[in-house]
Amino acid sequence: MLLSQQEFGRLNVLLLESSGPMRSAIFYMLQDLGVQKLTVESLSRRVLEILDEQSFDIVLLGHNGRDATTGVQLLEEARYRGYMRPTSGWILMTSDSSQELILHAIDSHPDEVIAKPFSRSELGERVSALIRRKRALRPVDEALEREDYRAVVAACRKIPRFDSVYPEASLIRARGLMQLGEAPAAVQLLESLYWEAPDKELGAALAQAYTAVHRLDEAEKILAELLENYPLFMQAYDLLAKVQELQGEIDEARETLLQATAHAPLGVPRQMELGRVATQSKALDVARSAYKRTISLSKHSCYRSPDPHLRLANIARLQLQSIPERAQSAVAREIKEILQQAQREFPGDEALKVKSELVLNEAYLAMGDLDAASKALSRADSINSGLEKPLNLNLEKDLLNNDPVPVLQPLRVSEPAVAVEETKRDPQKSAKVNRIGIKHYLAGKPSQAIRYFGMATEYDPSNSMAYLNLAQLFLESARDDSKRRDERLRMVDRYLRLTQRMELGVEERQRQETLKFLRETPILKLPKGSLAVLLQ
Repeated sequence: MLLSQQEFGRLNVLLLESSGPMRSAIFYMLQDLGVQKLTVESLSRRVLEILDEQSFDIVLLGHNGRDATTGVQLLEEARYRGYMRPTSGWILMTSDSSQELILHAIDSHPDEVIAKPFSRSELGERVSALIRRKRALRPVDEALEREDYRAVVAACRKIPRFDSVYPEASLIRARGLMQLGEAPAAVQLLESLYWEAPDKELGAALAQAYTAVHRLDEAEKILAELLENYPLFMQAYDLLAKVQELQGEIDEARETLLQATAHAPLGVPRQMELGRVATQSKALDVARSAYKRTISLSKHSCYRSPDPHLRLANIARLQLQSIPERAQSAVAREIKEILQQAQREFPGDEALKVKSELVLNEAYLAMGDLDAASKALSRADSINSGLEKPLNLNLEKDLLNNDPVPVLQPLRVSEPAVAVEETKRDPQKSAKVNRIGIKHYLAGKPSQAIRYFGMATEYDPSNSMAYLNLAQLFLESARDDSKRRDERLRMVDRYLRLTQRMELGVEERQRQETLKFLRETPILKLPKGSLAVLLQ
């Protein structure tokens, strides 16, 4: 049912369309529906300034693949910069209905996607339905816009069960609880909703909540079921890969991301994530391809960054370790060319120059050229000393050697997730949860023990005892499970590395040294049963 002409007259609408004839047609459709406050623009970078400075009830964004700046690019950047306000309704209009384009657009979460050309009545119905939904959720969306998650949860609770937006409000409420660090409450809410009326968005949120409370097996099961029923549900692929990595199933995580990028190859963060996971699983050709794809896709993207260049150079550096000496000089030239290209594209980035020299330092070390390696490290140190905020060179080298590549981060430096981590920290609760994990371990329930030790690190990221307990359990699991041995050993290394950066007491230091010794022992020669007494 359409809104009345009077209701359409109160809407503030932004129409963004590059095609003159299409822009005129939609303009007259909106006028005929009763829209009076109407801003019309062609697609350009100036649109971002308008979105930053003004608020609109509806944003109609046209996509034309031949444009210098496409609608999907603007949609992606508006999401990236935080310009897609919850109180605004976004409708993407496109004549390109290809799977690649639609899945790429959905990654930026428009409220609606409508196929061009469309009629006045179809446009009116879409706008009417979206406005009614936005009105019902107005207090929720206003709280989301303020990033006040207590108010979000409270506003969602006020929406009655019989209201048509109740399922969506419940989903937003659960997400708000997770932002507040109250994942157990989110699990309880989502379980009751999902088993009552299974829905893919609720299922994905429940899997995310299970992951937050370290119920990883249950999260993995739900995500696998979702993908069986919805094979193009990209959010489920992304979540499943994270869960698999947390489980130590790094090869499975890589395969999941390969499937995801086969379905939706245009997303830069997903390609970057594939490169990271492929590197960790030693699938260097896959990682190389992912980083090359990232560089190509990000040329005109808000995700443009020197990071994929550095990671691509690092892949070549890692390959130096497994090729004959006679072939090393060609790979070294490739590394230099990649780094030089990065510096041409990002000429003012002094931190890039530092990181480039560190990559060269590692490459020369791999080739046995100690003199060149020393000169590269000296250049890195010299450039770094001139930076306003010098980098931690040891940390940067560690990142290179272990390649935990981060997904590219948005420009906004104040993200809700930062506050979430602060609210989660509770050293007393961390110690208590760690003790519960020990009880599960002693009762012969290692998977539950791992879940509780993981929760202990969530409540207190400096709980070195929990990290050491995790390292021990994954080492025992690697010994007893040959199928997932490599993945489990990588988890052991990860947790031991984390403890190396912490201040440890005498008992913890002894435990760390014991575990290091055991890690260096051939896996088949490790003693059966418990390898040490868990720390409380």
